[in-house]
Amino acid sequence: MDVTDRERLLSGAHHDPHALLGAHPILGGVVFRALRPYAEAVTVSLANGVRAELDDEGDGLFSGVLPLESVPEYTLLVRYAGGEFEVQDPYRFLPSLGEFDLHLFGEGRHEQLWTALGADPMVHQGVAGTRFTVWAPNARGVRLAGNFNFWDGTALPMRSLGSSGVWELFVPEIGEGELYKFEITRPDGSRTMRADPMARWAQTPPDTASVVHVSRHEWRDGEWMAQRGQRAVHEAPFSVYEVHLASWRPGLTYRQLADQLPAYISDLGFTHVELMPVAEHPFGGSWGYQVTGFYAPTARLGTPDDFKYLVDALHRAGIGVIMDWVPAHFPRDDWALAEFDGRPLYEHEDPLRAAHPDWGTLEFDYGRREVRNFLVANAVYWCEEFHIDGLRVDAVASMLYLDYSREAGQWSPNEHGGRENLDAVAFLQEMNATVYRRCPGVLTIAEESTAWGGVTRATSDGGLGFGLKWNMGWMHDSLGYVAKEPVHRKYHHNEMTFSMMYAYSENYVLPISHDEVVHGKQALVSKVPGDWWQQRATHRAYLGFMWAHPGKQLLFMGQEFAQGAEWSEAHGPDWWLLDPSYGAAADHQGVRDLVRELNRQYRATAALWERDTDPSGFAWVAGDAAEDNVFAFLRFDAGGEPLLAVSNFSPVVRREYGLGVPDDVRAWREVLNTDAGRYGGSDVTNPDPVEPDGEGRLGWAASIRLTLPPLATVWLRPV
Repeated sequence: MDVTDRERLLSGAHHDPHALLGAHPILGGVVFRALRPYAEAVTVSLANGVRAELDDEGDGLFSGVLPLESVPEYTLLVRYAGGEFEVQDPYRFLPSLGEFDLHLFGEGRHEQLWTALGADPMVHQGVAGTRFTVWAPNARGVRLAGNFNFWDGTALPMRSLGSSGVWELFVPEIGEGELYKFEITRPDGSRTMRADPMARWAQTPPDTASVVHVSRHEWRDGEWMAQRGQRAVHEAPFSVYEVHLASWRPGLTYRQLADQLPAYISDLGFTHVELMPVAEHPFGGSWGYQVTGFYAPTARLGTPDDFKYLVDALHRAGIGVIMDWVPAHFPRDDWALAEFDGRPLYEHEDPLRAAHPDWGTLEFDYGRREVRNFLVANAVYWCEEFHIDGLRVDAVASMLYLDYSREAGQWSPNEHGGRENLDAVAFLQEMNATVYRRCPGVLTIAEESTAWGGVTRATSDGGLGFGLKWNMGWMHDSLGYVAKEPVHRKYHHNEMTFSMMYAYSENYVLPISHDEVVHGKQALVSKVPGDWWQQRATHRAYLGFMWAHPGKQLLFMGQEFAQGAEWSEAHGPDWWLLDPSYGAAADHQGVRDLVRELNRQYRATAALWERDTDPSGFAWVAGDAAEDNVFAFLRFDAGGEPLLAVSNFSPVVRREYGLGVPDDVRAWREVLNTDAGRYGGSDVTNPDPVEPDGEGRLGWAASIRLTLPPLATVWLRPV
């Protein structure tokens, strides 16, 4: 062997170890070479029974020439101090990854990238084993290390597949459950041990190895998948319960959650569950928003098939599954993506563009084809492989703006001199278009906190292409309003009405998410002033207002029963508040009963969702009653059937309160009252149908007089 080749091979810096190792025709026969550190002897065993011991060349290299006309089928007999083992030679196999896969990846168009990169158990040239592939274009060499070779990659160098930057090795007799990493020789000659960016499973943190995985789950959600997407989401009921799986019931696995979570959500009537990120992440305190394993469900709760089992169970219970997806950034852990092959690869090469100023993480380089492919395929992966029904994309604003959280001099403008990240815009458009094309019925949702135009406009019309957008403005304004003392609310009346100025600019979700009940922001009920009765009453009134307001709704776990403490990922919701032995359990159960009834009424009342994005589906009845802290509006379904929602955010009963209404309704009946006794209220209700009189009011042809309970919302429908 050439001295330079030998040195590069042994140092893990050779681009083509298959050209040196294995069997190769030469003048006078076939040369066999094997790299087996710590072996005492290596023997070639031919299919015809002939055996020939190879010469020991030192440093674990063995070689010999056999007088053969062509390369035969063979195995290696490797003798160590502990015995002799017959093994297949990884270096007798042709590349196991096709040119078409490499071509698609090079173009950034491999929409099922997980079938080409990563660890893929397979039968290759008639032999069972696992194909390992990794993208590391800046590496001088890549070797495979795992529990199968005592984490010493010397004997398993991988080959470079040309300009693609992909390295490949088929290793016979290695299958599912094996642990592995890639040992990368950087451009400067130093080495780094990295987890597989495409790993479908990983060790449970704090361990960081990747795990070879084979899915054996058999889906039973065919009925759900067949009907999914039959109705456009903006014209359908959509009520979301947000969950942090690891803390919803601390200690439960995916399969144990499947026994409890679907039943709980079904009982409360939510149409969907949104899971905070389940992709693998090293630090539990990040709640999953600092991802290291983008293709691997966290092993904290079980295997990938266990997670599929949970999704399957939710679908069979009639519940859609939305998953938080985090393509905005990734952590700097030195075993993960950061400077993966010794240079910026997944992150932008410009340090000002790479460093995320808020979270100490790195931002993806959306302008690089392969990186964009990695992320777009990842979105498709969760939808196709795990039957996820929706992706809520985290921190979209931080992706869209080059100057996000940056001061002057800390960012560079785009080619047009603007602050828009054009690469990120193109990526989001491609991701949305690809997901909607490949995965019918799947929904994408943007957490986007600015006034960026066209977030939910179709990509064909220049929009970003999301299905829905979180309405952060509504959330901020409405929570600010209810946090005021009732006597001061009249000065902030517009904070509750302003959302209707832009309610139809996008397709919105009204989110009371985990972000609003942590880090000193207080739980929803604790944001409200007053004594415990007033806090609960306002909490209930707010939920009634929220469920009636145009837009879909999302509620974070624990808020459905008025938990007073902030959420903590360490212990989750305070379920003990619902224990009958607790003196105030009825107070919390009453709020949960209200949420159940809100969802029941919501799903049964098309006026509350059918025209969510149509301005003609909404009309103010009393939008300027600031002195009274009253809000009243009508919602209409596609056929014109109305629902009247009235909220009184003052702690006094208002009797004979006049409101204008259409004159084509004979009488109105109260169908929901958040002050009802069964919810913990004072039971001030309108028990009898309310008939309109002939007097017009505020532009309406008729009017009615209601009793408005204190700190309450009532819904009325035509008799």
